[in-house]
Amino acid sequence: MTTRALNKLNDTAIKKATFERLGGTKKLSDGGGMYLHVQRHGRYWRLKYRFDQKERTLALGVYPDVSLKQARARRDEARQLLAEGIDPQVHRAKLKQEREARNANTFEAVARDWFETIHKPRKEATYTKKNWNRLRNHVFPLLAKRPIAEIQPPEVLEVLRRIERKGYTDNAHRVKGLISNVFRYAVSEGRANSDVTRDLRGVLASAKPEHFAALATPDEVIPLLKAMEGYRGQPTTWAALQLSALLFTRPGELRTMRWSDVDLTRAQWIAPKTKNNTSLMVPLANQAISLLEELLPLTGRFEFVFTGSGRPNRPMSENTVNLALKTLGFEGQMTAHGFRAMARTMLVERLGYPENIVEMQLDHKVPDVHGRAYNRAQWIEERQEMMQRWADYLDELKQT
Repeated sequence: MTTRALNKLNDTAIKKATFERLGGTKKLSDGGGMYLHVQRHGRYWRLKYRFDQKERTLALGVYPDVSLKQARARRDEARQLLAEGIDPQVHRAKLKQEREARNANTFEAVARDWFETIHKPRKEATYTKKNWNRLRNHVFPLLAKRPIAEIQPPEVLEVLRRIERKGYTDNAHRVKGLISNVFRYAVSEGRANSDVTRDLRGVLASAKPEHFAALATPDEVIPLLKAMEGYRGQPTTWAALQLSALLFTRPGELRTMRWSDVDLTRAQWIAPKTKNNTSLMVPLANQAISLLEELLPLTGRFEFVFTGSGRPNRPMSENTVNLALKTLGFEGQMTAHGFRAMARTMLVERLGYPENIVEMQLDHKVPDVHGRAYNRAQWIEERQEMMQRWADYLDELKQT
């Protein structure tokens, strides 16, 4: 077939080929099976061809979005496929399927699936929110749209180097761990072949141990407790300060305490989902029960014990206790998380409690002599006695 026989149309003829001028629906041939199908509501490029002894039609696009030149290129591509024994329609469907699979398996898509199905249901809300923000702020800008199976170690390294160059080495290690979790989830789902972070071992500078400012001797703690007692801010913030010292749970667990998890009759609070993916039974000393009873008229009708300022249906801000400590003049000396270190040190060194019982109440993993984790329900009576003695000891210090 000659070139002239293949290319019968020109742009001028196509522009004039309207439904009104042609007096109805028409098919204008360009040769080689391709034609412009002129209809009332538009003009469409089509290719008629035969495959397996059946006549078929392939859509090549809409004019003028697809120009005459582009339509011819698509026709020629289809004719080449036919020459190779491939049905253009089947080929197009396969490409679409592959494209959709790639879009469904981008890093962001897989990360969302991992977060919603694995991470979020198993971890404490504050912890998971921080991790999602790390992915969103540091990883997605570079890897969000990349098919996860095609991501190479240097791409992940660039994400980590950007964080490291800003001086946030600890955060770079955390982000690397999150990326690894997403890849391992993808491998388990058949959406990636391997965890590429395994090839990045040792490439980051060593993370510095996380340090939370804390006071841990009687001489240091006495002024703190007296200042906390005299705090004149919001009643819920005052109570959160006192319970931070009395219960020494993680700050995120305390501020998201729900009334439904508190049993004042049995004198216990069940923190349902901690950082370690476990529930934690927190015995309530008499002093803690009194504080919660004082809060009942203020927040008892809401979900959270410590409600947000102006947002009673949401928990207290994660910075509230730290800001209160700053207001009291203890910035750089004490943090909300520091109450945990304070309790651990003083319970062991001052009050003589066994480390394993203290560590269990801190929700740290405590193995037995065989290396197995202790049952979280163990030593209930010992822990109840310890928490009451701790509350009494804090009262004694305040009265010094």
